[in-house]
Amino acid sequence: MKWPTIDEMVKLVPLPNGYRFAQLDRANIAPLIAAIKMWHPNIEVGVASCYLREDFYHSRVCIEGGGEEDIYVYSIWFNDDLVGMWSVEREVEALALYARLIVVAPAHRGAKVSGMLTVAYENVGRAMGAEFLYAMVPLNIVQQQRALESAGYRLLGFLPGYDRQLVAPGVVKRIYLAAYAKLLASEDKVLRPDPKNLTPRARRVFELLFSN
Repeated sequence: MKWPTIDEMVKLVPLPNGYRFAQLDRANIAPLIAAIKMWHPNIEVGVASCYLREDFYHSRVCIEGGGEEDIYVYSIWFNDDLVGMWSVEREVEALALYARLIVVAPAHRGAKVSGMLTVAYENVGRAMGAEFLYAMVPLNIVQQQRALESAGYRLLGFLPGYDRQLVAPGVVKRIYLAAYAKLLASEDKVLRPDPKNLTPRARRVFELLFSN
């Protein structure tokens, strides 16, 4: 599961005119952190807050000129301006990709970059040999839910209180997340569970989610 090069990404993820990808380099870590704080201030707590720490990028992110880490951050530029980022994590043993974070500058959200990334996520997964894609989105961001559902992702359920979010100045709450996934592997590669191994409740939920 090799990461696509930037040249390959141009073909896999067609961005609007004027926009381009770049692999994050060390010189742009601090500017990206500062930009994320402006674009998405409520992630200063919770699972995505790692994107506000320089040590996270140096130790866990695939940086230009560095090693082949399992988290990639694509910086998004409009001409010469940094206007967004897209981060994906690969799980090599599971042949899976996890869509970790998309952030776009407010002035550029009308270009529908986030929606294009959601749709093209499957192109990237297939090019890397992934067989399973998944994402988790807060239930207070309906646009992300709609984007995933429109792109054919299946709602699997909810994670009650999994993450933490700054909901008001100085007020942190645990929040519900929705889990979405898309199976890229063919059905003949998937072992469905034997109903006798499911509790009655598990069987009802499984039938509700996977009856079609």
